[in-house]
Amino acid sequence: MSAGARSSPRAEVRDAAHRAEANPVFEALARAGFVADGVVHVLIGALAIGVAFGGDGEADQSGALMTIAGAPLGFVVLWLAALALAALGVWQVLDGILVRRDSPARTWGARAIAWGKAVVFFALAVVAAAVAIGARPDPDESVQDASRGVLFVPGGPFVLGLVGLAIVAGGIGFVVIGSTRRFVRGLSLPAGRAGRVVTGIAVFGYIAKGLALLTVGVLLIVAAVKVDPEDAGGLDAALDGLVALPLGPLLCAAIGGGLVVYGVYLMLSARYRRL
Repeated sequence: MSAGARSSPRAEVRDAAHRAEANPVFEALARAGFVADGVVHVLIGALAIGVAFGGDGEADQSGALMTIAGAPLGFVVLWLAALALAALGVWQVLDGILVRRDSPARTWGARAIAWGKAVVFFALAVVAAAVAIGARPDPDESVQDASRGVLFVPGGPFVLGLVGLAIVAGGIGFVVIGSTRRFVRGLSLPAGRAGRVVTGIAVFGYIAKGLALLTVGVLLIVAAVKVDPEDAGGLDAALDGLVALPLGPLLCAAIGGGLVVYGVYLMLSARYRRL
């Protein structure tokens, strides 16, 4: 029996994934996806700093993408960003197929993380494409509408609370990854000062991203406890709520600055990340 006849469908899928990841054009597109994600985070951070000082911009992904749309040839940039982000999403799907750990449980855990990232990148690509063709999405309103639909079904507040807890857990995860420098495992950093600078940028950025997610998650938990979808919202609503607190503007500006730094790290990681 030939080797081709003996190969299983699973082996064929893995071989196809290996061939795709070995394609230099595909790798370049995936790395460009990190750059696009970085630019979005830099803009979100800048908008958050504006909110801290009394601005009224939408400090979220849609606000960042609409800022790009308003620039000369912005729609072209958005289409390129959508293509790169979609390529990065596909890369994460393939990475989940190929990942191997020392136990089945760890392997499937790593796959879940990779495929979860893929969903995020695909969603951002869709939003970028939608804004490029003229859509003006409102994430806060979308979150409130979704929360309203969840809250008023049996067990809805419990489900929404679990979603909020999951986002809080994700935020804690970012803080832990940044503070323990676990991200270094996926990078090929240069030696000396350059490597230390990239590491420092990443630490600050990961922690700030985690704090932003924590704020959004807490909003959802509050909405679940009070059974009030108006208390739910995305990052923009979370920052608006934060600004109203004592020292809130300072905290909001710090998170915005951290998101800018995280965006810079993402752009640098396009160069140094192991793919």
